[in-house]
Amino acid sequence: MKKVRFKELFEIFTTFFKIGAFTLGGGYAMLPLIENEVVEKKKWATQEEIIDIFAIVQSVPGVIAVNTSIFVGYKRAKLKGGMIAALGVVLPSFLIILAIYQLLFSLSDNIYVIKAFAGVRAGVTALILVTAIRLVKNTIKDVISGIIAVIAFVLILFFDNDIFIILAGVILGIIRHLVSNLKVLRKEHKS
Repeated sequence: MKKVRFKELFEIFTTFFKIGAFTLGGGYAMLPLIENEVVEKKKWATQEEIIDIFAIVQSVPGVIAVNTSIFVGYKRAKLKGGMIAALGVVLPSFLIILAIYQLLFSLSDNIYVIKAFAGVRAGVTALILVTAIRLVKNTIKDVISGIIAVIAFVLILFFDNDIFIILAGVILGIIRHLVSNLKVLRKEHKS
């Protein structure tokens, strides 16, 4: 079994602490930064792996950034890595909330604070949109996967149940695979 060194755990912690500290909006707003750190900078996962990780962690209960950090941390350094990554991504928010709590009521009517948060929300929306576009580019490889994505999108509009949508995607993906294999078998049988 690979022995996890302090240096590796510290790198996992600081990576996810930075993600937790510098991402406003949480949740989906963290995905672009997680993707950049984990795929581009650290090379801890490939683009395809991070898309799979995002899909998996979204299908389980919990905060997507925490779930992602646990998944990536575990992939890097097993249980210790998962725990350290989760602590890293959560600790900044915890500390910031403690600090802001002292100022919250005195600042809540300040017009500059109100306008600043309106700007932050707009920026976070742009980050989420960029992530969605990247996911579409890396996920939709052909017409069938595009059709599955459109069906999932339509289902999201009518059903407020992520698990149902993910299960529908799983079923459609399996059906696609079976149909594809059936076509190959028919071609082989004819020749």
